[in-house]
Amino acid sequence: MKRDIYKSLLQWKNDAGRKPLILKGARQVGKTYILKAFGDKEYQNVAYFNFEEDPNLIDFFQGRIQTDKIIQKLSIYLESNIVPEKTLIIFDEIQNSPATLNSLKYFHENANHYHIATAGSLLGIKVGQSAPFPVGKVNFLDLFPFSFGEFLESIGKSQLRHYLQEKKDFQSIEAGFHEDLTDFLRLYFFIGGMPEAILKYTTGRDLKKVRKVQNEILSAYAFDFSKYASKSDAIKITNIWNAIPGQLAKENKKFMFSRITKNARARDYLESLQWLVDAGLVYKSYNVKVPKIPLNGYREENIFKIFLLDTGLLGAMLDLSQKTIIEGNRLFTEYNGAFTESFVAQELKVNYQKDLHYWAGKSTAEVDFIIQLHEQVFPLEVKSGFSKKKKSLKIYGEKFNPPVLSRATLMNFKHDGNIKNYPLYGLSLFPGD
Repeated sequence: MKRDIYKSLLQWKNDAGRKPLILKGARQVGKTYILKAFGDKEYQNVAYFNFEEDPNLIDFFQGRIQTDKIIQKLSIYLESNIVPEKTLIIFDEIQNSPATLNSLKYFHENANHYHIATAGSLLGIKVGQSAPFPVGKVNFLDLFPFSFGEFLESIGKSQLRHYLQEKKDFQSIEAGFHEDLTDFLRLYFFIGGMPEAILKYTTGRDLKKVRKVQNEILSAYAFDFSKYASKSDAIKITNIWNAIPGQLAKENKKFMFSRITKNARARDYLESLQWLVDAGLVYKSYNVKVPKIPLNGYREENIFKIFLLDTGLLGAMLDLSQKTIIEGNRLFTEYNGAFTESFVAQELKVNYQKDLHYWAGKSTAEVDFIIQLHEQVFPLEVKSGFSKKKKSLKIYGEKFNPPVLSRATLMNFKHDGNIKNYPLYGLSLFPGD
């Protein structure tokens, strides 16, 4: 399965200033798969070590860190030579071995001719607790669930994706292509971007089996809550996790702790929410009253929305019927547009890998997303159907006078004055030139 991150991995390999790589991302987004595929294609061989499957590996990194002796032990363990620049060394689930994580510093300083790539699904959790971290001695990449563009590639629609990527104007595309892309987007909303769910669909076109995979992933996440957190924290993490779909289904999607359980208070749940953020399972979108650069400096830390990492998992948690795929545009408008706004959050996170923000005025005016790019702030209003209403966007425009206003809807490409309309399937082109 092709992933866009492959180009970044190649850049890392060929960079003269390369450091050991940490590939971050939630469980089951495909970190191990892409590292192995990359190693198989770009190196003579791969030396793979999983610190969760074989805890005995941890012993190789105890005591004084001597990189040459570690390589020797790992070679004996594999019964295969590890050759500098010819072998890709993969340390998987590295969060289970703080000493191995710390050793990356010494590999960078004393043995950087070895190419090392690591993965850790709950690395952020472990580092926040006790693991030493090789600050400044590693490179980072983030892997997310499949974007819509990657999804098109995976179901054999690479030409359609390429056609969309090459678009440079706001002329409406052919009606047939528009309808096809909207149909595929509807399918993506249900399947989502988790690799196993997509693979299950491409091999059998059975949406019941896709939902079974999604539920298994959700069960695995629930198991992580109890395995990697204390009992009391695990209960709070579970309560937050289970509350997210319902809160996204509200017209006002601002996250409210008081809706989790009776008498729930923010200060009692903030650490548990951060656990989910660090695990890559949810994305925060912060309210910004004044959209100035840098956005992070003007956001309100205590006012935010919470989105799940994947629309398919959101649908599974809400037990969304597969019938919604064939019932017109119901899927886009269901639950007050929860899936549409979640999809946009997911696409923006993949495309820009920055914190998410939105703007809310003193009245009911609200612009769903604002992003900082090229020393400018770009507003994006999201509509779950064909609505042409622009009240909030116009209020924002009159108040802050941005160079361009943008909307994401089910409509075709359209440029109306200073307002650009992106079809939801074309969101990867936002904010344009």
